[in-house]
Amino acid sequence: MKRVLCFLLTSAFLLALLEATELLPESAESFNLTYIQQLASCSYSVVISTSCSSPTYTRDQISVSFGDAYGNQIYVPRIDDPSRRIFERCSSDTFSVSGPCAYQICYVYLYRSGPDAWIPTTVKISGPNSRPVTFNYNTAIPNDVWFGFNLCGHSSSSNRISSCIWFLYVSFVSILLLFL
Repeated sequence: MKRVLCFLLTSAFLLALLEATELLPESAESFNLTYIQQLASCSYSVVISTSCSSPTYTRDQISVSFGDAYGNQIYVPRIDDPSRRIFERCSSDTFSVSGPCAYQICYVYLYRSGPDAWIPTTVKISGPNSRPVTFNYNTAIPNDVWFGFNLCGHSSSSNRISSCIWFLYVSFVSILLLFL
């Protein structure tokens, strides 16, 4: 009986660890910019960190789009500024962006067009109706493709980590009970 219980607890522990793995960005095959609401206007802070593996600076044109699970979409057709050297290697750039008021931000896509193969590390977005959320890229953005994350309808990474901690706690208590 103890072996079966230990096997089940170990399986639960390993499952929780597998669920806590980091998500990777992907190309958006069906991402559509045609539906952008123009209702109320809210301000968002977008902080984009550039990898130390990225070129010294980029001439690439960078666009960003993010939103919530209810169809509220914020789109910035060109967040880079050719007159300034932004998106330099090992740096973070903060942008103030206005757009429709969204609830919890659950997706972000970046679009890159240019010769430099810019590599973002993270994109952190905060707004008036949303907890700050960070999307970890750590990879080059393909040229002329919307590339990013859509976590709408999925449990967030913080929820997965919480469930991992919960499983660890239950496993620990169960093992203690076995020895009492």
